Amino acid sequence: MTDLVTVTVADGIADVRFNRPDKHNSLTLDMFSAINEAARALYTDPRIRVAVLSGNGPSFCAGLDFSIMQEMLKSPDAARAVMDSLLARDAGPDNRAQRTACAWKYAPVPVIAALHGVAFGGGCQIALGADIRIAAPDTRMSVMEIKYGLVPDMGLTQTLPDLVRIDVAKELTLTGRVVEAREAERLGLVTQVAEDPLAVAFAMARGIAARSPQAIRASKRLLNEAWRADARTGLELEEALQITLLGSADNVEAVNAAMQKRAPVFADVGA
Repeated sequence: MTDLVTVTVADGIADVRFNRPDKHNSLTLDMFSAINEAARALYTDPRIRVAVLSGNGPSFCAGLDFSIMQEMLKSPDAARAVMDSLLARDAGPDNRAQRTACAWKYAPVPVIAALHGVAFGGGCQIALGADIRIAAPDTRMSVMEIKYGLVPDMGLTQTLPDLVRIDVAKELTLTGRVVEAREAERLGLVTQVAEDPLAVAFAMARGIAARSPQAIRASKRLLNEAWRADARTGLELEEALQITLLGSADNVEAVNAAMQKRAPVFADVGA
């Protein structure tokens, strides 16, 4: 793990922070790698029940760093080297750049993004990959790629359709205009606006982390997979997931704790 993105885990909560504050956490090739490495912790660390994603410094993430564009303009070979790096794939459908946003959406645990300053271009798409977004009043968001003659290519097709109507998505994408926090809330780009989004995000995370880790993961999977699926797929997944939870140790502990009016104590997943 590099210091470009830090991850600390305590009480079931992963505190994930972009840490390039002097550059508004803009995305270099090293930053792409660091974000993807940090996201992997959510898939592999059984202690993590929920994650809070934020950025140190004046902004959440300003999008692609101009150094990448400058490198690509040097020569066709330089441009190809950058593209090969960003478009590299592993086993999944997403490439390296797309994974910086999609990894949060498809992580097994919920991800809450605390936004402030700017979330432009790739930074906006990363924010949209979170399950929940809490924005400071000064937050500004933009699907900015059109400004540079490009299309959004970091998972927007997998996130924005869950949040806004297609005409709104087209307007934001085709104009690249900057959206202030309150409008973002009205449109559905952010869940709520708060004076201290990080404090609100951690309070929400603590509430989630206190619930059954198995049920948390199953709930996220259910909504991810059934939200745009047909009725049969959704209903069958509800049933299948519930069968795995009914009578489980977490289910028994949750019921006993409720009856005894105490806080439940759950083991980590896989423990």
